[in-house]
Amino acid sequence: MTDTRRRVKVYTLNEDRQWDDRGTGHVSSCYVERLKGMSLLVRAESDGSLLLESKINPNTAYQKQQDTLIVWSEAENYDLALSFQEKAGCDEIWEKICQVQGKDPSVDITQDLVDESEEERFDDMSSPGLELPSCELSRLEEIAELVASSLPSPLRREKLALALENEGYIKKLLEIFHVCEDLENIEGLHHLYEIIKGIFLLNRTALFEVMFSEECIMDVIGCLEYDPSLSQSRKHREFLTKTAKFKEVIPISDPELKQKIHQTYRVQYIQDMVLPTPSVFEENMLSTLHSFIFFNKVEIVGMLQEDEKFLTDFFAQLTDEATDDDKRCELVNFLKEFCAFSQTLQPQNRDAFFKTLSNMGILPALEVILGMDDAQVRSAATDIFSYLVEYNPSMVREFVMQEAQQNDDDILLINLIIEHMICDTDPELGGAVLLMGLLRTLVDPENMLATANKTEKTEFLGFFYKHCMHVLTAPLLANTTEDKPSKDDFQTAQLLALILELLTFCVEHHTYHIKNYIINKDILRRVLVLMASKHAFLALCALRFKRKIIGLKDEFYNRYIMKSFLFEPVVKAFLNNGSRYNLMNSAIIEMFEFIRVEDIKSLTAHVIENYWKALEDVDYVQTFKGLKLRFEQQRERQDNPKLDSMRSILRNHRYRRDARTLEDEEEMWFNTDEDDMEDGEAVVPPSDKTKNDEDIMDPISKFMERKKLKESEEKEVLLKTNLSGRQSPSFKLSFSSGTKSNLSSQSSASNLPGSPGSPGSPGSPGSPGSVSKSTSQMAAITTKGGLVGLVDYPDDDEEDDEDEDKEETLPLSKKAKLESS
Repeated sequence: MTDTRRRVKVYTLNEDRQWDDRGTGHVSSCYVERLKGMSLLVRAESDGSLLLESKINPNTAYQKQQDTLIVWSEAENYDLALSFQEKAGCDEIWEKICQVQGKDPSVDITQDLVDESEEERFDDMSSPGLELPSCELSRLEEIAELVASSLPSPLRREKLALALENEGYIKKLLEIFHVCEDLENIEGLHHLYEIIKGIFLLNRTALFEVMFSEECIMDVIGCLEYDPSLSQSRKHREFLTKTAKFKEVIPISDPELKQKIHQTYRVQYIQDMVLPTPSVFEENMLSTLHSFIFFNKVEIVGMLQEDEKFLTDFFAQLTDEATDDDKRCELVNFLKEFCAFSQTLQPQNRDAFFKTLSNMGILPALEVILGMDDAQVRSAATDIFSYLVEYNPSMVREFVMQEAQQNDDDILLINLIIEHMICDTDPELGGAVLLMGLLRTLVDPENMLATANKTEKTEFLGFFYKHCMHVLTAPLLANTTEDKPSKDDFQTAQLLALILELLTFCVEHHTYHIKNYIINKDILRRVLVLMASKHAFLALCALRFKRKIIGLKDEFYNRYIMKSFLFEPVVKAFLNNGSRYNLMNSAIIEMFEFIRVEDIKSLTAHVIENYWKALEDVDYVQTFKGLKLRFEQQRERQDNPKLDSMRSILRNHRYRRDARTLEDEEEMWFNTDEDDMEDGEAVVPPSDKTKNDEDIMDPISKFMERKKLKESEEKEVLLKTNLSGRQSPSFKLSFSSGTKSNLSSQSSASNLPGSPGSPGSPGSPGSPGSVSKSTSQMAAITTKGGLVGLVDYPDDDEEDDEDEDKEETLPLSKKAKLESS
């Protein structure tokens, strides 16, 4: 059985002076070789991992608070706390700490003596205690000076705190406070302010328990009203007794719980409103006050959670139709604050808290609340709903799927949330943004559970697209019935942008559900109507939605886009944007560039066949000309598949065998005995000996001419892209559409293979696949006007060098076969 005495929660103080729960585990003390000393170790009860490893430093001040807390500072801004389940465990660890530091375990604080001089140490050691002046009106100034002089020294603070605690000094001071108020002794009241403020800075839990008791707390607040730096006193007690009203929405029968709620509110008020803002040096001196409030809240949540009668009555009134609106508003605000308090709980206790609320029927109650007309109540209900979704979205999803079997779509909880998002009256749509974020969490597959028996993703998304999606898209469909948005005001545009953001998320994370919905309901066409909006952010949202669809490279989507000609609104917006260099221009070009780079053949063909005339004059980027080039290459391959395969052969310098069958020529080529062949002898099947050589070479020669023409065109494109800016180049390398490029070599044509008079030319036995290296290095580009000039492309040198290397790796006999005909 686990030892609960050593069970602790580890807390750290964050930058906002709030305690963060670091986990629950079991604490022990032992010698750690690495740290060279006795240390506190806390191992997590879940997996045994190390939550805390802290050396017990002889000079560190440790504080024992409320019998079950040990608090200390590891560094200047790093405070730690151990909250024990049982007092016995706290006492055991406290004894270990005191043993290491050489302290008496009866003290509640150990102090660092480093900052004190040797003389002060001697004085403090020689005097066992601090003697306080008698508590009289005439000695208030002396008492105030004693408190102020003790604060810089940790040991003196300790002795002062013990003296105040043992002699019941605080209550005596508060009696003098009443005398000073009756006599209107302002000087005495100013001294009392300084004394009480100094006692707060002693940071002592035992003193806080006296000061915050029911009989003393209002007098303590009264002392803090008389700040000497202010010309007039503050009226804090008047506010707490007359203005601030404690509302019991449901009568609390437990007097201890009621007293704890009052105490926590007042101490929080002291911290936030009464005490002056602490200086950098005083912040750590108030850490115990922060801890006091934090652990009070934890206790309140725990006590309310255990009071079943209270919670039963609460939810009964909350859902009762007879409850009046004012009462229900108070109930909702209480529930909101109750959920906010739960954020102080550690994860295990928070699980139990929300499970209790779920069993009590918090989700059906929210459904009732969201149906009310009161905007303040709906706002509070939205905050409560956000706590539930952030804590456990699966719990919310399970509830809405169950209620769908009993209720109509209009009153489903998730549809009520969507309606409140749509009907948000805030000009900035602050509430709608929050609700959209909650819906996004609910439909996010990343946080959905998957088990062997059922998949939450499949079930919930099926439910959502059947019962809820039509509610979400209703404003979009209603506003896009024409060629332009029927309403184009700012608030409507903001709402539609939110809806599009959620739909874009669905496209990215959902599969066939959103695909079926978009295609069946023609959603993309309606979305692209918003490209005509006067609000650029909305038009960009619509474009982003389409870009996300294209990015999936799904042919179902692509066929839908082509069938409905859904590039037309995009091209129209691009042309209407003109020459303006803005986000719209860049986003549209990026979409077409994606299609070109990813070589989405169906969309490339669709764009060029239908919109090329509108886009052909755009020359400040090469995107559209690149698309046209892709399209022509694609069409060439479709028109002559044999040439496509020949291109592959020439590129790789080897024949590829068809996986299904071997041609007779290939089979003979591979089967012929190399030793039986003479160098340069062509391998021709007997059945083809009579074929005309010109017929064999004609398609190859044509292909080589086309290949060179394409290479020249691509080099023209490269020259254009190297020009500076977005302007068209001042000169162009152009080709006549009716004239083929004449390819000639630098050296004598008659001496080169592949030239008209050489053995490799058409009409003579030559090489079917070899092209002279010098021919590809220096090409003369011929246009209608004749020879323009020679252009040397160094890239071709590299490519041809690679080709030459590959060719040299072939067996000599195989090369001979390839180079002969």
